[in-house]
Amino acid sequence: MALMRLQKFLSAAGICSRRRGEILMAEGRVKVNGQTVTVLGTKIDPDSDRVEVDGRRVVKHAPQVYLALNKPEGVVTSCEQADTTVVTDLIDLPERVFPIGRLDKDSTGLVLLTDDGPLHHRLLHPSFDHEKEYDVTVARPIPEGALRRLAEGMPLMGTRTRPARVTRISASRFRIILQEGKNRQIRRMVGKVGHSVLRLHRVRVANVRLGDLKPGQWRHLTSVEVKALTATAKSQPADRPGSAVSSTSAKARPKSKPAGRKGRSRHSRPKTKPAKKRP
Repeated sequence: MALMRLQKFLSAAGICSRRRGEILMAEGRVKVNGQTVTVLGTKIDPDSDRVEVDGRRVVKHAPQVYLALNKPEGVVTSCEQADTTVVTDLIDLPERVFPIGRLDKDSTGLVLLTDDGPLHHRLLHPSFDHEKEYDVTVARPIPEGALRRLAEGMPLMGTRTRPARVTRISASRFRIILQEGKNRQIRRMVGKVGHSVLRLHRVRVANVRLGDLKPGQWRHLTSVEVKALTATAKSQPADRPGSAVSSTSAKARPKSKPAGRKGRSRHSRPKTKPAKKRP
């Protein structure tokens, strides 16, 4: 078999991303045929060389695993965390899988998991604009102006959120489609328009929908879903769409006209006649 870079092998084996593999190598935690390897770019033969991380042998297995999980409330989107249930505790498989992205502990819904290291890395990279759709319920009726602000984007955590697509479902419930994933983004955005989230439920990631999975249940992605998801990750970043609010009563915000008389700039000063000289 053709030689492969060590960090790429670790990624393909589902151990970690390539960058994380480089860190493990630099920390002296990776061995090849019993010898610690710290030189980045080292190549191995996956068929004949024995690779270990922290003393455990790494084996590239096939086929790779792609899963959809309905995360229940209270479960942490991580591989391990002391004294709490994590999403991988709900997966009864011999393969070691990793969640793609995060979903708040208090939130529920779709989480994708895989042992495909390269795909995992690409989908987490901010340059890939795959959509994430959420069903949001707030504590009290939310007006059209607030939904419009969510859709248009707003200052948040030192930057500005990207435009989103928002669709009203009822007086206090709506769906929002994002192409980014800042920490607790939707809850923070809703808070900035004077409301609070009662329920946040993710129903779609890219082309994969949650469907009728019950809380705690998981399934394998179909071959069609895997193919489309892989194509999404390999494609170039999409153009960022404009914001949109779908509602029976939503209206476009009128453009404001500059103050002052017609034809005069707001920043221009009126011309004054020179003062007459005193005799």
